[in-house]
Amino acid sequence: MNKKDNIDELFERLQGGFDLENPADGHQERFLDKLNSSTGVVTLQKKKTSWWKPLSIAASIALVCVLGLQVYNGQPNIKERVVEISPEVSKTEFYFASLIEEQVELLKDEKSPETAKLVDDTLSQLNNLEEDYKVLEQELVDGGDSKLIMNAMITNFQTRIDLLKEVLTTVETIKNLKNQDDANFTI
Repeated sequence: MNKKDNIDELFERLQGGFDLENPADGHQERFLDKLNSSTGVVTLQKKKTSWWKPLSIAASIALVCVLGLQVYNGQPNIKERVVEISPEVSKTEFYFASLIEEQVELLKDEKSPETAKLVDDTLSQLNNLEEDYKVLEQELVDGGDSKLIMNAMITNFQTRIDLLKEVLTTVETIKNLKNQDDANFTI
């Protein structure tokens, strides 16, 4: 325990005498210069901050994003190309499509157990006509006879509307017959 006592006495004697100050700016450089001049040792160099690597990574990411957007947005879809070829088609399509959509909603509202098969078959036929219309659009874009194709497109819309009107009339007839049968039925 004698050594421990000596260390404790040493610290008690030096209490308050420790140097707690930070060295002045440039102290390390001055020290290394003095050390190098006397012994010829290589100096410690400060690490320079390089912005080249992070900047090149950011530029690469930006380039990939720009190229991706151009590829994604570069080619117009079929609808846009049809509008470029014939702006009248888009106006006609909007008119007929809204009219057909109204009729389809009416048909769906009229669906009942008695008319379910008829309504489902009609919706299936409408989907087939829609697929035919998409083929006509593609043919128009591919450079077919534009007047002939546009007439076929209009005929396609008219066929859909006629089909919907006929089916709605049939559904009304079925409903009226059912109501008459229900009215004639006595308890």
